[in-house]
Amino acid sequence: MTLDARLTELEAQLAPLPGVVVACSGGVDSGVLLAAAVRTLGAGRVVAATAVSPSLPAGERAAVDAFAASLGVRHEHPRTDELSRAGYRANAGDRCAFCKSELIDVLRPLADGLGIADVVTGTNADDLRAGFRPGIRAAAERGAWAPLARAGMTKDDVRAAARRWGLPLADKPAAACLASRIAYGVPVSAEGLARVEAAEGALRTALAAAGLPVRDLRVRDMGDDVARVEVDVTLLPELSGRPDVLAAVGGFDRVELDPSGFRSGSMNELLPDPVRYR
Repeated sequence: MTLDARLTELEAQLAPLPGVVVACSGGVDSGVLLAAAVRTLGAGRVVAATAVSPSLPAGERAAVDAFAASLGVRHEHPRTDELSRAGYRANAGDRCAFCKSELIDVLRPLADGLGIADVVTGTNADDLRAGFRPGIRAAAERGAWAPLARAGMTKDDVRAAARRWGLPLADKPAAACLASRIAYGVPVSAEGLARVEAAEGALRTALAAAGLPVRDLRVRDMGDDVARVEVDVTLLPELSGRPDVLAAVGGFDRVELDPSGFRSGSMNELLPDPVRYR
């Protein structure tokens, strides 16, 4: 299918809806879905909902607020409390299931109160083929659905649509919740989430000051006070020789540079195969 055909199918998925609540994280997927809903239904029938919790980076909230405002939609900021869920704090391989369960359990009453039947997420077709994604299953079990995936839109399609529509997030780097920085088996806490957020922010600032622009950056908490830094592969040769820059990562006893560079979902590589692909 061409991009035009997939966008037509996306419109067909959305057009029958009287109204919709879009779970909007600030990433390109949920942003394109929000824009598509506005283009199809009009801003008055679309509500953006961004969950606020310690796992949402402060910078992401500011960006999603500005984007939703540019589309003229109502924007709700319900608070979620995934840290109250023992399975989330335990941070086993199924952590995302507890996070998404909390999200939809909060968004569903919000939608009901607005008289809206449909809660949708930015899951795309590539996500469905990515193997181990317990959060997707948990959201679906609670009645949320994914128009992008149903329309067959891949990540490349989503970015192409964003460019076609002139959206400012067309080339935005991949973003994920702060808990994705914490290795499975290392308990998640508000303090731990704040530590990786601060470390990432400090390193990004240090890289800019050193004239080393970076696109994708993660500081991963590997446990035992060890931080693993992932950056663009092209930046590895220069950064490996700059311990002064890596020293910007505070709060950890030891900081390591990952020789493979940034990979989205790299923590899943540490899971046993039977868990990863179940």
